[in-house]
Amino acid sequence: MPKPGKTGRTARRRLAVAAGVLLMTLVVPPASAREDGPIADPLPDPTLSEIGLVLDEFSTLPRSAPLPPPTDDRLKRWARINFVGEVPDGTGRLYVPDLNGKMYLLNSAGTPTEYLDVGAAVGPDFWSHQGLGSGFGFVAFHPDFAENGKFYTVHTEARDALKKRPDLPSGGVTVVHSVVTEWTASDPGATTFAGSRREVMRLGFQGTLHTIQEINFNPNSRPGDQDYGLLYIAAGDGGAGWRSSVPQDLYVPQGKILRIDPAGHNGPGGKYGIPPSNPFVHRQYVLGEIYAYGFRDPHRFSWDAGGSGQFFVGSIGEHRIESVYDVRAGDNLGWSDREGPFEYRKEGNPTCGVYPLPEDDASYGYTYPVAAFDHVPPPSTPCADSGNALIGGFVYRGTKIPELRGKYVYGEGVGGRIFYSDVAEMRRGGPLAEVHQFKVLDTTGATTSMAELAGDDRVDLRFGMDLDGELFVLAKADGTIWKVTDAR
Repeated sequence: MPKPGKTGRTARRRLAVAAGVLLMTLVVPPASAREDGPIADPLPDPTLSEIGLVLDEFSTLPRSAPLPPPTDDRLKRWARINFVGEVPDGTGRLYVPDLNGKMYLLNSAGTPTEYLDVGAAVGPDFWSHQGLGSGFGFVAFHPDFAENGKFYTVHTEARDALKKRPDLPSGGVTVVHSVVTEWTASDPGATTFAGSRREVMRLGFQGTLHTIQEINFNPNSRPGDQDYGLLYIAAGDGGAGWRSSVPQDLYVPQGKILRIDPAGHNGPGGKYGIPPSNPFVHRQYVLGEIYAYGFRDPHRFSWDAGGSGQFFVGSIGEHRIESVYDVRAGDNLGWSDREGPFEYRKEGNPTCGVYPLPEDDASYGYTYPVAAFDHVPPPSTPCADSGNALIGGFVYRGTKIPELRGKYVYGEGVGGRIFYSDVAEMRRGGPLAEVHQFKVLDTTGATTSMAELAGDDRVDLRFGMDLDGELFVLAKADGTIWKVTDAR
């Protein structure tokens, strides 16, 4: 029986999981078995879990703002903090990038110190006031940072920077560039940066949305592994996918996950290398940098430190479906022919809905999500921004909270709901894993919500993790970081 207040479709999902029936059979029957119209309510609602996450306030970052002041209220946050991770040098220091331009280091007490002002270093071409992901987006420390002092950032440029030529084709007229930079610290143990920098990659995008979202190294790789020291780059479709085939075009980098060797030299201008193990490296008229393709907005990715080391990518959907994928080399996630596990139609789709898969779907070879949830906008405005966005997170493999082990923790960014799916259910080609919504508890054990904790209905939720596998929750709304300290 479903819990009080839950819908019948939640009960159907539980029956499907329990019986081992493919969810696609329930949700997306073949076109021949139903009218060929949009699906009114594609997926079940997340189920409310009995587990509550205890969040302990850890740090609040300094207030910041884009320059010039933005006209988009969604960019007017206390601080546009985007991630928290641990510097891989044994010091226990945490790092936090703020899209408005600065990177901070946090000590064990959560006290922030400004380490590097990326916006100031870039100068007047730095672009942060338009586009939700514009600015200083992410930082990735090389696994050998303690010895070589190298780390990598991605930021947005416009204005005179648009006179520069991107390293790879842009698929149209560009309005912003995403730039990956290598920084080399003279003293890796210093509290503020001093050293040198060089440009590694410059990509052009047709819009200010869905540019390069995350860059990172596979933390599961070890010296001698073919993946060691290779940089993964999540490049969105620049907002062009809904009206074009850019994400399916293997001659452009937009709508792809790229993998490069920042220490190599066989890429454009000798600035980076193209790993020989990349899946398309020997194909003519295909970018060798591509690792996987068919993405709209691969916003966050992470590797499971246990199990089979799966590479999970949280992808933000267009109008209906938010998805998590288990990505492997050469995968095609299907955008913009597919949105999650459904057909997406660029033409003749006034409701901006999704449709049943065609009977010949298997012939396309698309990779479908292992977990997903939907959002159904009001019928009066079916194509409006629904205010939902999946924010990818991490599989918990820490030791302090046994109740979370083996759970992929992720969320919905705008409203701040926090979800989990059991990794054991997140199987390629199988039924979608069930999506559970955590309760949120304060340190007294009282039930609250991220909106209440952040003091704003627009939370702008993000996640982070330290090297011990312990989790953090962030909110741009008030620039605060909480540590997940328990689950009850």
